[in-house]
Amino acid sequence: MGLLSPGLLLFWPGWNRISHIVTRATITYNAPTRNCPTADNVMVNVDLSLTFRIGPDIDAAQNFVYKLGAHRFDELLSATTEESIRGLVYSVTHDTVNDLREEFAVGMLSTLNSKFQPYGVQITNVKITDVKLPPDLQDRLEKTTAFKTKMSEQEKSHENRVRVLEDEATRTLEGVRRENARRLQEIVAQRKRYEIERREMEEAARGEARVQEVRAMGEADVALKKSLGLEAVEKVKARQEAEALMKKTHVLCQTMKIEAEQKVNVEIKNSEAELAVAESKAAAMIARAEAESDGAEALKEKRRYELEWERLKVLEAIASNQCRKFITGEKGESILRELIPDL
Repeated sequence: MGLLSPGLLLFWPGWNRISHIVTRATITYNAPTRNCPTADNVMVNVDLSLTFRIGPDIDAAQNFVYKLGAHRFDELLSATTEESIRGLVYSVTHDTVNDLREEFAVGMLSTLNSKFQPYGVQITNVKITDVKLPPDLQDRLEKTTAFKTKMSEQEKSHENRVRVLEDEATRTLEGVRRENARRLQEIVAQRKRYEIERREMEEAARGEARVQEVRAMGEADVALKKSLGLEAVEKVKARQEAEALMKKTHVLCQTMKIEAEQKVNVEIKNSEAELAVAESKAAAMIARAEAESDGAEALKEKRRYELEWERLKVLEAIASNQCRKFITGEKGESILRELIPDL
């Protein structure tokens, strides 16, 4: 038992024979699994492709031939791959079953190597070639994938548009900033120019103010001197007017004094004349009183006659009055007694 070297053998002993031929080439093995349920109970078909080789040494080949064999290797490999695929598919939902190909390949490669290396088999590569969902579900998923792809494209287009708008906004903002900076420089320059003009105007105004001040001081001096001259003239004029007024007042006082004295003299004369008249009247009254005292009886009769005459006039007036008034009572009787004493 051993390893036969390759090449032409001229002398072959008759008791030697070739029991097994084990290839060193890499072999591809397809392991399709049908109706694998997912976590949401959707049946999927998974096609698995793996590559393996036997070796690399004589011991590994002997282990494969005498411990496992090709038929049992096929059964064991089919059962192991199907179990692994079903376990993986059952751990995910149908919408994510396509996303675990790479992860499943790495995990299954390590699992198969740990199981088949004792039998001299090396698994070099594991790959899921196809995952098939039910046709209607596959169509919906394709439409969903197409819609997601379209959404992704729209998002990319939107992001591109946003970047374009941001770039345009950045350029516009930069242009506005440059324009604002230019305007700011113009404003600063204009402000400096205005400040220079303001200082020049202030200097001119100060010079003009000094000129006006000197001119005003000169005019004030002239006005002051003129006022002093006018004051002296007015004082002389006022003194003259005061003297003239005093003279006029003195003359007027003398005239009024003379007129008053004349008036007093006239009043005295008039008073003396009135006194004489009053004395004459008093003497006349005294004489009349003496005469009346002498003729008192005759005068008494005369006065009673005159009083009776007046009473009769009153009665006539009362009698001739159209709007007669009637007075009764004690007051009426009193009036009648006064008008008609004989009653």
